[in-house]
Amino acid sequence: MSEKYRSRLRIEYEKNIRPALKEEMGVNIMAVPKIEKIVVNMGVGEAIANKKALDDDKREIMAITGQKPVINNAKKSIASFKLRAGMPIGTSVVLRKDMAYDFLDHLINIALPRVKDFKGVSGKAFDGRGNYTLGIKDFLIFPEIDFNSVEKSKGFNVTIVTTATNDKDAKLLLKKFRMPFNS
Repeated sequence: MSEKYRSRLRIEYEKNIRPALKEEMGVNIMAVPKIEKIVVNMGVGEAIANKKALDDDKREIMAITGQKPVINNAKKSIASFKLRAGMPIGTSVVLRKDMAYDFLDHLINIALPRVKDFKGVSGKAFDGRGNYTLGIKDFLIFPEIDFNSVEKSKGFNVTIVTTATNDKDAKLLLKKFRMPFNS
């Protein structure tokens, strides 16, 4: 009988964080917020002129997340950007369950501490419905990326979607995961 893989951070959530949040918030255990999914999104504006740029970004996002990214196509044409509807302009990955918890663990404990002069992430980047978006300026903070194979350093967005209904509860949840907020 093989044992199913469980993320270290998910086990921590179920054993310690969830009961602590239940007590602190004074709610039913089913009302305690949790991480629903994490969306990693990279816009590739230079893909309009250089199709190879999109392939490089797909490979780098796959190395960071461990999952094959989806190509995002433009929805509208914008003449000033020489963009036509249907052209590939970015990549994204949706991580759920243990993959999401593993990525969050990796982001908090390995990648963010590698940022030069790191003072924490903004505590104000919530959307009003309990979701948090973090902009990473340089994906080279992830050790999976080989410095020598990268032509140009790029950034991407990480959106942490929670079941929290407000920003206060979502921030409390992320603080319990030891997200390094600066405020």
